[in-house]
Amino acid sequence: MVNRFFQPVQITSARRAFLLLYGGSAQAIDDDGDLHDFPAWRQLPVREHDDGLPILSGSLRVPRVLHLRRYERMRRQPVRLNRKNLMLRDAHQCQYCARRPPVRELNIDHVLPRSRGGEASWENLVTACRVCNLRKGRRTPDEAAMHLLKVPGPPRWTTAMELLLGAPDPFEEWGPFLKTG
Repeated sequence: MVNRFFQPVQITSARRAFLLLYGGSAQAIDDDGDLHDFPAWRQLPVREHDDGLPILSGSLRVPRVLHLRRYERMRRQPVRLNRKNLMLRDAHQCQYCARRPPVRELNIDHVLPRSRGGEASWENLVTACRVCNLRKGRRTPDEAAMHLLKVPGPPRWTTAMELLLGAPDPFEEWGPFLKTG
């Protein structure tokens, strides 16, 4: 869904999309960027690569992009701290030696070790290759004479990036809106 200013807001289910479209709170956007209310959208044929919803009179095309008519705000919530997002923040690169080994050879390292009270936070976790992680051990980077490439912190992703990260295969129709978010 995009807000009133065509900025990406969130991904929703087909069920909710139809409820918003049918209730008049949203309009569907086709491939050409044209807006359609529910009666107009219902007239569009279901194409071969589209998802269709079976109805009594045939099939109804599932909209890929909805324009919310009155919603102006941007969705801002913190990025969840997990292994995948840490790897993305650090670009799958060891933050000590700058190598980019395969993902299975990367570890998550506590800058201030857990044994010394180091917490699991954006500011204390970095991506490290196995060799660097073992070399650092239970020491701080200064004690191990190892320097971080950059100071760790929470990622500064746009809403568009969050949507892309949450969708394994984003639809072509999303492209123009994700570039603006």
